[in-house]
Amino acid sequence: MEWYRFIISGRVQHVYYRKFTAQALMKKQFKGYIQNLSDGTVEVVAEVFDDEFDTFMQILKEGSPLSSVEDIKYEILDDAQFNTDGFEIRYE
Repeated sequence: MEWYRFIISGRVQHVYYRKFTAQALMKKQFKGYIQNLSDGTVEVVAEVFDDEFDTFMQILKEGSPLSSVEDIKYEILDDAQFNTDGFEIRYE
């Protein structure tokens, strides 16, 4: 299990990307959060087990019917410490 930070770019703001993605991740019982960033990208920080990584990435790629994901960058957060028991949408 690792904590990851994902940056999703493309048509991902003002198209319900956060809502659809958060709901799908909640259903799969992932822990973390999703939020819009001021540069037009979306950030996701989440706890992902190795055997769930492909499923997680598929959810991020799918998004909402109106969204269009162009790129997903990610990194492992070595010192991540989050207190969450589920998945949440954060607002700036």
